[in-house]
Amino acid sequence: MVSHPRFHLAFPVVDLDQTRDFYGRILGCPTGRESERWIDFDFFGHQLVAHLVAPRDHPTQVTNQVDNHGVPASHFGVILEWRQFDQMVERLKNHRVKFVIEPYLRFEGRKGEQATLFVRDPSNNYLEFKAFRNIEALFAKDLDLY
Repeated sequence: MVSHPRFHLAFPVVDLDQTRDFYGRILGCPTGRESERWIDFDFFGHQLVAHLVAPRDHPTQVTNQVDNHGVPASHFGVILEWRQFDQMVERLKNHRVKFVIEPYLRFEGRKGEQATLFVRDPSNNYLEFKAFRNIEALFAKDLDLY
């Protein structure tokens, strides 16, 4: 039994078969309920629902500068344990997923040090996978990041 609330996110996709392959086979997320227009995924214990939209209705992406990288302003992801992050990097490489931002240490040597990477799904939704060196820094306000 999960001791914390589960997160739910519905997001647009342009092809359900490619989405099922990416989230299911490549990321290893089991599917739940589905219809001709949507698929539920168990995204590391959280519910993602991919909703089919026409390509013209999919939103565009803009970026913000964070630690000298153009981070997509619209993205979602999961915070993994350090070991799990390394395993995800290998999984993505083994499936030849192209990194939008290659795995690296953000805020290296600072209190908020974290491993991070960005990828895109087949519908151009951006995902971030990260792991904090010190998980207590996740919501800390007093970090000297710059």
